[in-house]
Amino acid sequence: MNRLGTTGTILRRKAIVILGAAAFAATSALLVRLGGEEKPKRKVLLFTKSSGYEHDVVKRKGDEPSLVERVLVDLGKKHGFEVTATKDGRVFDGELSGYDAFFFYTSGDLFEAGTDKTPPMSAKGKEALLAAVQGGKGFLAAHAASDSFHTPGSRFENQAKPDPYLAMLGGEFIRHGPQQEAKARVTDTAFPGQKAAGESFRIQEEWYSLKNFAPDVHVIHVLETEGMEGLDYKRPPFPLTWARKHGKGRVFYTALGHRDDVWTSPMFQEMLRGAIAWAAGDAEADVPPNMAKVTPHADVLPPEK
Repeated sequence: MNRLGTTGTILRRKAIVILGAAAFAATSALLVRLGGEEKPKRKVLLFTKSSGYEHDVVKRKGDEPSLVERVLVDLGKKHGFEVTATKDGRVFDGELSGYDAFFFYTSGDLFEAGTDKTPPMSAKGKEALLAAVQGGKGFLAAHAASDSFHTPGSRFENQAKPDPYLAMLGGEFIRHGPQQEAKARVTDTAFPGQKAAGESFRIQEEWYSLKNFAPDVHVIHVLETEGMEGLDYKRPPFPLTWARKHGKGRVFYTALGHRDDVWTSPMFQEMLRGAIAWAAGDAEADVPPNMAKVTPHADVLPPEK
C-alpha cells in the first residue's frame, strides 16, 4: 500500500515536471513568436536630390511620389522595412541614429540647390553621413549616385584620392554612351538577391562608364564591353555592381537604374531587396576583394575623344 502510494506520488511529481516543462516550452515558443512580431522594422532613408541631371525615375509630379520612391516603399511593405523618402538635404543635419541604412539616387554637387531646387546638403551633413556609415550604418546607391560630389581633376583619369563620398561608395561616374542592350556577367550568384539574375543577363539600359574603384570592392556584376556601341565602352570589362565594407558599415552600389522598366523589373527589385537586407545587417554574405580576379583591367579608362 505504502509502496503504491509512494509510486503514485512520484508519478504525479513526474507528470507535474513534464507538464511544467511543456508549459515552459510553449511559453518560450510564444515569446519567440511575439518577439519576432514585435521586432522593430529596419528603417531606410531614401535620398533623391538632383543637383545635376534629374532622372525621370526620381521626378515627382506635384505631390505624387517618384517611381523610385514607389518601388522602394512597396518593397518595404512586402519585406518588412520602412522607407522614408526625401529630397531635402537638411535631413543630414538632424539625428541619423534612427536609420539602419541610407539609399541614394542623387546627382551633381549636393551642396547646391541645383536642378530640382530642393534644399542642399551641408558640409556638416555630408560628414555626418560618412561618419554614420563608418560607424555601422548601411549605405546603398543606384545609377546617378556615382555622379555626385565629383573628384577634382580630369574625368578621364583615375585619382589617387577620390572625394570622400566616392571613396566610401567605391567608384565614380565618367560618362555614358547611347542606351543599348548589353550583357552583365554575375560574379557572385550567392550574394543576397542575386539568384534571379543567374550567371548573366542582358537588358536595355543607359550604361555608365566608371572609374576610381576602391581596391577592396567585391564585384557582383561585370559589364561585358566587347561589341558595345560608343566610345565610352572602348575599354576592358569593369565593375557595374559591387559591395564593400566601410569601417563597420556595409556599402552596396549598382550602376543600373536609369530606365523605368529596370525599376519595375522583378529581377532588379529582388536584387534591391537582397542588398537592403545585407546592408541593414539582416542577411550575411562574404564580400572579399575580387576585382583583380574578375576585372583585372578595370582601371584602363576609355579615350576622352
